[in-house]
Amino acid sequence: MNAFRATPNQLTFLRLCIIPFLVLAILDGYYRTAFALFLVAGITDGLDGLLARVLHQRTVLGQYLDPVADKLLLSTLFLVLHHEGAISRKVTVLVFARDLGILVIAAILYAGMGMRNFRPSLFGKANTLAQIVALVSVLLSCFYAPEWVMLVKHWSLQATIVLTVVSGFHYAWRVGRRLGASAPMEAERRA
Repeated sequence: MNAFRATPNQLTFLRLCIIPFLVLAILDGYYRTAFALFLVAGITDGLDGLLARVLHQRTVLGQYLDPVADKLLLSTLFLVLHHEGAISRKVTVLVFARDLGILVIAAILYAGMGMRNFRPSLFGKANTLAQIVALVSVLLSCFYAPEWVMLVKHWSLQATIVLTVVSGFHYAWRVGRRLGASAPMEAERRA
């Protein structure tokens, strides 16, 4: 089966295609449209994993493309919403730096050592959830701002800060352990 034709991968490509329209909607001040597009992107994210399991269409392309699409979507939204003054510089820099750092380190470890398995930790999953809730509440607050939305926005952004830092350090610790464990194997192979 062609990996590009797998339904889950097509949904992931759709999510990637939504990103520029989402950015334009925010930049043009169409926050209701941006909110709707973000919800559609979230639905495609949930469906691609479900369909991959149900239809037995798990592909190597999907394993790499799905997390990259997620990071690209979330990081782009943090940058654009910061540009529009809806999210602070501190949150945006932390989120973007962590995600960029993880992508660069994963690419280096894959290219240099062939390490492929970079499963998200519990902290990483919690961080992603906090980021999604933060983005939903920020977008919602741009056109609908009752007190409960503002509270969710505040606390989800605070959680994003904490979990971004914790998950970043946890990821670095995990990579260090893996590198430490692989060093004796490399020395053994050379001997």
